Amino acid sequence: MALQVGDIVEGKVTGIKPFGAFVSLPEGKTGLVHISEVSYEFVQDLSAVLSDGQTVSVKVLSIAPDGKIALSIKRTQPAPERAPRQPHGERSGNGGDRRPAPRPKREEKPRVWQPKPAAPQGEMSFEDMMARYKTRSEEKIADLKRVTENHRGGYSRRRG
Repeated sequence: MALQVGDIVEGKVTGIKPFGAFVSLPEGKTGLVHISEVSYEFVQDLSAVLSDGQTVSVKVLSIAPDGKIALSIKRTQPAPERAPRQPHGERSGNGGDRRPAPRPKREEKPRVWQPKPAAPQGEMSFEDMMARYKTRSEEKIADLKRVTENHRGGYSRRRG
């Protein structure tokens, strides 16, 4: 009897690699169970789940024209039940939720622009404030030049 896609057969694990396990099938054929097809749970190390010589039930997923056979162990077992999804906004506050809490409703009053309050200056003279302004301004210009030169490839594009 030739193997067909969808068949469930018994096989023996003949080799374990980091990417999957080789399984000896009837009629002397060998197939590969990829690590993602071993279990519905995350598998870090295959040797913790499977061992050489272990008999496993596998489902034939595909047979390539060159004879390679893709197998699955997890598809021979029923899928685990998942908890029903809750609609957005009704999630429990257990902290496992990555979404932020819903925002509170805005007031119905229109928003009006207001300037930011001035930072406390302390006891600075006018000369000190001007010197600080000049220093910050020069730093910003230097940063801007550095960024634009990086975008241009490090040279200026002058034309004569």
